[in-house]
Parts: sequence; C-alpha cells; structure tokens
Amino acid sequence: MTAPWLTVIGLGEDGIDGLPAAARGILRDAEIVYGGKRHLELAGALNAETRPWPSPLDAGLEEIARLRSRPVVVLATGDPMWFGIGATLARRIPADEIRVLPAPSAFQLAAARMGWPLADVETLSLHGRPAERLKLALAPGARILALTVADSPRTVAALLTQAGYGESRMVALEHLGGPDERRVEDIARDWNADVATLHTLAIDCVAGPDAVVLPRVPGLPDAAFRHDGKMTKREVRALTLARLAPLPDALLWDIGAGCGSVAIEWMRAAPRALAIALEPRADRRALMAENALALGVPDLDIRKGEAPGALGSLAAPDAVFIGGGLSQGVFEASFAALKPGGRLVANAVTLESEAVLLALHARHGGDLVRLAVSRASAVGSLTGWRPAMPVTQWSLARTRTQPRNTLS
Repeated sequence: MTAPWLTVIGLGEDGIDGLPAAARGILRDAEIVYGGKRHLELAGALNAETRPWPSPLDAGLEEIARLRSRPVVVLATGDPMWFGIGATLARRIPADEIRVLPAPSAFQLAAARMGWPLADVETLSLHGRPAERLKLALAPGARILALTVADSPRTVAALLTQAGYGESRMVALEHLGGPDERRVEDIARDWNADVATLHTLAIDCVAGPDAVVLPRVPGLPDAAFRHDGKMTKREVRALTLARLAPLPDALLWDIGAGCGSVAIEWMRAAPRALAIALEPRADRRALMAENALALGVPDLDIRKGEAPGALGSLAAPDAVFIGGGLSQGVFEASFAALKPGGRLVANAVTLESEAVLLALHARHGGDLVRLAVSRASAVGSLTGWRPAMPVTQWSLARTRTQPRNTLS
C-alpha cells in the first residue's frame, strides 16, 4: 500500500515545535504546503513551496486535487476534522490518499480550561454561520463551546439576553495553548469586551424567569411559530414527525411547507438533519425564514416552487411530507425519488384531498389513520370539548430492496 500523497497537519499555538517527529518529517519532505497566513507564519521557514489559501477556497481545493501523487501538506488549526479543512478535503479526496495528523482541538483545550467534561458539552461553529444556530443548543444548565470570530461574543450576548438567558456566564478563551493565552469573562447581559480573533467561546447557560425553554422533541406549541393560520397543528405535527422518523444527516422534502413547522421540527429533532421546504407563496416563505431563525435552524433550505414540477432538481430525500397540493402526480414524483427505506407522509383535511389519499391507499397500501383532537374551552359558564377539523393521514415506506423510481 502506497503512502498517502496528501497530509493534513494540525498546529497548535506552539507551531512546529509542538509537532511530533513524524509530522515534522512529513512537512520537511513536502513539495507544496498550503495554509492560512497564520499557519504559514507558525510553520516558519520551509523547504517546500508555500501557497496561502486563495479566495474563493474552492480554487485551492481544485489545485490540490490536481497535485495528486506529489507530496502535499495542508496546515490547519488543532484538529482539522472538527469543523476544519480536513473534513472538507476528506469529502473530495479518497480515504486511502489522505492522512490527518491532529493537534489538540480548541474544544479539547477549552473544556480542559473550563473543567468541563467534553462529552457533556454542546460544540458548534459560528464561523461564517448565523449566530441563531446557537438557539438550538439553549437549555437550562447547558454548557456550550463555540468557535467564533472577534465580533461574535457581542452578537451571542445579545442573542442570549433576548432569549431570556442574560445571566449566562460567557468566557472567551484566547490563543489557547500559546504564550498569549488569556480569558475574558462576564455574564451575557453585561458583556462589552473586545476579544482576540482567535478564541473559543464557552457559555454556561442560566435560564431566567422569562426564558422560553423549547425541547427538541416534535410537538412545539403552535405559538412558537409565526403563521397565517395555515399550519400543521401541534398534536398532528407531533404524530406526523413520528411517522417521518427524523434521523441524523437525513433529508426531508416538505411540500407545501406553509410556515415551515414540520421542516423546522424535523431539523431540530436529529443532529445534522436537513430539509428542503417547497412553498409557492412569498408571504409564507418569509414567515418560514423568520421561524427558522427564531427556532435555531437557519440552514433550512427554502425554495419557491410547486410540486411536482419543482421536484426534479432536488437531492433525493430520506423522507417526504406532503402537507399541501396533494395529487396523484405529486405522490408519484415524490415516492419515485425516495431513497430505499424512506418514508412518505401525506395529510388531508378536505374531502377532495381525502379522496386522493383513499385512492392512493387502495392502490399502494401503507397506513391510513384518522386524527381527531378536541380541546376544552368555555361553554358559557361551563367547560366543554371543541373538536378541531379531523385530519386523515396516510404513510408509506419504501422497502430497502425496492429500487427507486418505481411504484409498487
């Protein structure tokens, strides 16, 4: 077996001096070394040609791919596979052609400084990502480590305060592992400090009396969403998500997404879950975008379009929810695109949509259920049950042996 031609080496604040002998030898024998300006400065004088990352980054990744069979090194910070360039390269370069030599990650060093067991800490990166991603991790007593940039702590402090977590302790850990290491600490509502660009932010969450605490299990209150009245209500939404079965890294198509309640709860329910929300109305797409930010999933992929015409260009889904615009054609296009083992759920409220579901169930099988919810409310001076409109729900799974683009 030949040695990998591409090596990704993680550096600490101590630069080359902190590398093991094997990593120093690989760096010494490299022909070309890529890295950010800071990494190349930490590396000092090298025998190799040094290339700073170009902008856009993709240009440098394409360059590296063309250098196959030549000894190339990429310098990175800490553990390159934890929100780093190593993970990006691993998606492009075959596993037997790349090796990664990590240094202690910023998260490891920060957890050690804080005295927090890393296994019990939520870790995330806000580098080039919306700070609203932090909202998904907020909970009383939660501990969060976030990779942030110099101006991020103020943004995070404002977000925490607005969410009712203003008493949370924030600690910016600068230049971890180096001679300039420093910590800056305050509570969120009082934060007004400037910090170094290179830092890791530790957050010890304290929920105040006005904090809105939202679980990740499906079935958020309807009031958690902005909507125009057209949405999948709480109890039906919880049962819908149970049928869709959110899994890590899985992709949902939410067709006729409305305010996005199903797609948003799908993304909240499983790590790295993704969703494409298809909605023809601009006003509802705007509500959906606001809800996605407010509920911690700003990466929701919101698309303008109607099914089935808009489905052909989408990545194959692991699950499909048809909440609006149900028809034979929409079902056929959606089910044909499902990956093996995928799940499809369709809800109907009107008699016309229910007739479509009944015909589909008769032809394809699956599970057909009627969902009826009643809520207690005032009847004069007494209390009685007021039924909501019943929902007919049909669900169908593609077997793992059934090929795509076929219908049973």
